[in-house]
Amino acid sequence: MDKARSQTAILLMSLVMAVSALGAEKVYDVRDSGAKADGKTLCTSAIQKAIDQCSKDGGGTVYLAPGTFLSGTIYMKTGVTLRLAAGCTLLGSKDLKDYPPTVPTFRSYTDNYTDKSLIYAEKAERIAIVGRGTIDGQGGSFKGPYKVRPYIIRFIECRSVTIEDITIRNSPMWAQHYMACDDVRISGVTVRSRVNNNNDGINIDSCHRVIISDCNISSGDDAIVLKSTSARVCRDVTVSNCIVSSRCNGLKMGTESNGGFKNIVMTGCAIYDTRLAGVALEIVDGGTMDRVVISNITMDKIGAPIFLRLGNRARPFKPALSLSNGKDMERPGIGAMRNITISNIEATGANPTGCAISGLPEAKIENVTMSNLRFSFDGGGTKADAGRTVDERPEGYPEYSMFGKLPAYGLYCRHVKGLKLLNVQLQLAKPDQRHAVVLEDVEDAFVDCLDAQLSPEADTVIRLTDVKEVFVRDRGNKISEH
Repeated sequence: MDKARSQTAILLMSLVMAVSALGAEKVYDVRDSGAKADGKTLCTSAIQKAIDQCSKDGGGTVYLAPGTFLSGTIYMKTGVTLRLAAGCTLLGSKDLKDYPPTVPTFRSYTDNYTDKSLIYAEKAERIAIVGRGTIDGQGGSFKGPYKVRPYIIRFIECRSVTIEDITIRNSPMWAQHYMACDDVRISGVTVRSRVNNNNDGINIDSCHRVIISDCNISSGDDAIVLKSTSARVCRDVTVSNCIVSSRCNGLKMGTESNGGFKNIVMTGCAIYDTRLAGVALEIVDGGTMDRVVISNITMDKIGAPIFLRLGNRARPFKPALSLSNGKDMERPGIGAMRNITISNIEATGANPTGCAISGLPEAKIENVTMSNLRFSFDGGGTKADAGRTVDERPEGYPEYSMFGKLPAYGLYCRHVKGLKLLNVQLQLAKPDQRHAVVLEDVEDAFVDCLDAQLSPEADTVIRLTDVKEVFVRDRGNKISEH
């Protein structure tokens, strides 16, 4: 009994201390600095004054009450939590003059993009944007090219970042860009941004240790995308329990891949009404993609369920400022893609193009395992589609449609070493004269439990061309070799 009482006393003391600490946190109401929540008065200076004072005093919360606060660029500082109350809107100015250029010291290919942001931070620590409020970039008001349209959130080389529960609307450019940041958590964020080009939902660029969860995104460009626009690897990232829709790709890695990707997990997501690929994995600017797990994803009305591409666009991250020798950076060599696991994916309403898993003759994708897949395609392919030769296009922009309608309505795998297709079901909405699966220049492959619909006009379920050490466990599938 004495022990139980002692434990209870300790627990109560801990709760009192936690509540006291919370109550002691300093709160800076931007209205006390002169901000007006009328949606007309430019509040940039007042909000910035509150942020600066909060950071100077050792950190705390900068509070935006219900109402509409019009602002240009504000700069987050170490120790500051920006809290948007329910009913609050931080409204981005329509005037580009309210977004002074900011060029980070960290060099990347994004030096060639816009230098404007609504909320900017560089080398800050312990920063957060939280609350049930909204950030509206009024992106439809900006008609210029992407090089002049502001990001909504841009954090560079920051540590311990939290973005939680907010809603982001109508971004002029990317809604969120986190570059070379460590220990980032993005949770419960809603993005509604389809008012302009380049309206990516979340961009994780050259970051380490990132958790994205429980987000709901409808974006004009890629919904959730990992990039490496610098020499710094993007690594140790999880994406889970998100719902996404996009005019481009749902979940993507690339196109910029200079520093590569390592230890990435995407799981438990729903993708719908997405014009391009549900999941796109791309290495085209050098770099190595290694140890990627994609699992437990449902998709409906997408261009293609999956797209894997190892190409050779070879674009350097080339800073806007030249190197000390006055010369541009050398083009990167061909990168690598290996150890990719894709499992438990269900997709319906995929268009007739098919899924490409395509490396290069001199650089094969290595060790890909795809299991427990159930894909349904629109169908409608012809004999001519089944027999066509697919161009290599090593320098082409990587997109699921880059090769045109593929010889396979389901999976077209080319230049791959180490491939497993296990328990794959491929279905058609209407007849298709193409093969279900084509393996071309594939080495060391194992196909088991393939259940693929075959139209009467189609020749074979599987076509093998220039393959080595390929084993197909026969389930009565018609197979052709060339």
